[in-house]
Amino acid sequence: MDYKAVEILENEIRLRDVESFHPKHIFECGQCFRWNRIHEEDETRFQGIVHGKVIRVHLRGQDVHLENVNMEEFNSFYKEYFDLGRDYDKVKKELRKDPLLNEAVKFGYGIRVLNQEPFETLISFILSSNNLIPKIKEGIRKISEKYGKEIVFHGETFYAFPTPQELSQATEEELRGLGVGYRAKYIYETTQAVRGAELMKEAEKTRALTEEEKQLLPYDLSMIAQLPEEACHKALQSYSGVGAKVADCVMLFSMKKKEAFPVDVWVKKAMMHFYGAEGTNLPKIRAFGQKQFGGLAGIAQQYLFYYAREKKIRVE
Repeated sequence: MDYKAVEILENEIRLRDVESFHPKHIFECGQCFRWNRIHEEDETRFQGIVHGKVIRVHLRGQDVHLENVNMEEFNSFYKEYFDLGRDYDKVKKELRKDPLLNEAVKFGYGIRVLNQEPFETLISFILSSNNLIPKIKEGIRKISEKYGKEIVFHGETFYAFPTPQELSQATEEELRGLGVGYRAKYIYETTQAVRGAELMKEAEKTRALTEEEKQLLPYDLSMIAQLPEEACHKALQSYSGVGAKVADCVMLFSMKKKEAFPVDVWVKKAMMHFYGAEGTNLPKIRAFGQKQFGGLAGIAQQYLFYYAREKKIRVE
């Protein structure tokens, strides 16, 4: 475990002496979109909507406080969500053997790779394509407000991200009306595919499926998550609007495929800056990253992304 003890306090739990955990590094390294600072100038306090709840995280010294989380919820969900079973000091020690990566690891020392819900992650990263983070967050918020369940926290109303069943009620036109642009088509088609697979799995329990119905089963996210890395990467790209980078993001942030290596503009710049990679060939950069960092490639990617973006690396 990456912490020494768990204490139950009033309406929160405290993790004592947590290693490698800084809210700013975790929630602002490009992996999630439903976390925001509670106070603009405070990098240690964040509020997020996760697993149908609003929770708050704040750091006091080496102790992490999780507000609105009880012990049962922590053990059954949030411990894994925050990847607290992984020894990040050991991970960083291994990655720092690469002298070029050492600087990025030291800079983003508090990063942890979250284990998020696959459907929300899939739709969120479809929405992220050629988009800015404020617009991504706005799109997710609008989708949640229209189709997700209401949550009341401290007298304020929030909304959970919709399930495939809930979002499948949306038309492409309605989604476009939320301001997501051309991505409405991808979100609609992918949601229908995921929901179709869910319905087929339910139907399969009581009757034999037709050949036409069986064609929907490969779109089942839980089945895709169990595939080996390259097969998983290929299967995810069968969804509408999902290319190599989005597939890698879904694998890394929601399917525990830590060997995935998403390549976006900042990772490309980091790889060019540190390793002299050829910036025009993204598949080669992806392959190089996976070969260079092996089973820790996805975690290395987060250190590189965060360093490149925060330092505003420029490559000629």
